[in-house]
Amino acid sequence: MTESAAGNPSRPAAVKSADRTVELLEVLASFDRRMTLTELHRELSYPKSSLYMLLQTLVARGWIEVDPDRGTYGIGVRALLVGTSYLDHDPVVRTAIRLMEQIRLEINETVHLARLDGPNVVYLASRESEHHLRVVSRVGRRLPAFSTALGKAVLSTRPPEELESLLPKDMAPLTANTVTDPDALRAQLAEFRSLGYAFEREENTPGLCCFAVALPYRSPVTDALSCSVPVARLDDEHERQVIGALLNAARTLSELLRQPGLTSL
Repeated sequence: MTESAAGNPSRPAAVKSADRTVELLEVLASFDRRMTLTELHRELSYPKSSLYMLLQTLVARGWIEVDPDRGTYGIGVRALLVGTSYLDHDPVVRTAIRLMEQIRLEINETVHLARLDGPNVVYLASRESEHHLRVVSRVGRRLPAFSTALGKAVLSTRPPEELESLLPKDMAPLTANTVTDPDALRAQLAEFRSLGYAFEREENTPGLCCFAVALPYRSPVTDALSCSVPVARLDDEHERQVIGALLNAARTLSELLRQPGLTSL
């Protein structure tokens, strides 16, 4: 169950109904399938009658959809509309899209923009390669920061004492190559800090390498640009081309985003 405001003194006092609504939506969003009332009750521990009434209210408002034949609930179209508006109104996304398209045209590889959210990165925008063999990542996808080049790029900008709060207690591997040892990860981040860019080789997806650069337009850094390249297509020359394109785009984008008022999120 999501930690309550009462159990976390760093959070302000919550309005119970609002807190429960948000927790319910977050639980539904975290599962890759629709859930029954019993499953939701087990996850949230709300009184079943109160949970049912909350579900019916959100179904009526379009935030949740119900399959009456199976008695299961899932995220509704209203949640999609609100999520889309976040991207539509985010000046970083709007500014980055143009440069991401330029990178894609220059190197013909898939380019991503992502933002750190706790121990994860959330994909905000993507531009896909035209190659038949390419990476497809949906906007809104969440992945552990420690296993992605995007996350490593952002984490490498943070002081070592901050990493404790940004890494999960259990760094479960996504592939056989995922770096899960905290000391090895810290050494890796120190290397990336020196290089000015981050990379991962099949730590997140077998057969795929990824390179990323942080966007230091604000402090602390939260965003990064990346480029994903299948191992089969990566040689030394192409790697240099990818890294150079990302570094140039990051410098240009950071300069644009530092303009007064542009990133008043």
